[in-house]
Amino acid sequence: MKFEVGEVVKFRKEHPCGEDRWEILRTGMDFRVKCLGCERIIMLPRKKFEKSVKEKVMD
Repeated sequence: MKFEVGEVVKFRKEHPCGEDRWEILRTGMDFRVKCLGCERIIMLPRKKFEKSVKEKVMD
């Protein structure tokens, strides 16, 4: 799957705030994503990010 900045993805597991949708802020070897529920920003290695993504969200 190819990912671009600004896309929204749905993760397999929910964030503790209850949201499972994340906005991509940065791509590369690491991904920076922002929770759309509580706006927490996290960084994940590419491999873990790709494993966590369930689907892309079309708004």
